[in-house]
Amino acid sequence: MANHLKEEVMKLYKTLLYLGREYPQGAAYFRGRLKSAFMKNKDEKDPEKIQKLVARGDFVIKELEALYFLRKYRAMKKRYFDPEKKSDT
Repeated sequence: MANHLKEEVMKLYKTLLYLGREYPQGAAYFRGRLKSAFMKNKDEKDPEKIQKLVARGDFVIKELEALYFLRKYRAMKKRYFDPEKKSDT
C-alpha cells in the first residue's frame, strides 16, 4: 500500500474513532463495529479499491456529523419550544 494511502486510512480511522464517542448506542459498540469494518479490509492492496473505501468512510463521517447535529437540534428545540404557548398573529 502506498504511504499516502496508509496515512489517509489511519487519519480516517482516528477521525471515526473520535466521532464514535458520542454514538447513540455507545462508544464501545461503535469501536467494535469500526474495528471489524477496518479488519475486514486490512489485506486490500488495490489502490483504487482503497480509495473507494476511504471515500465511503468520508461519507460515514458526514452522516455521523449530520446525526449529531440533528440530535443537538432536537434537544434544543425540546428545551426551548413550548407547545402550550401558541402565537395569536
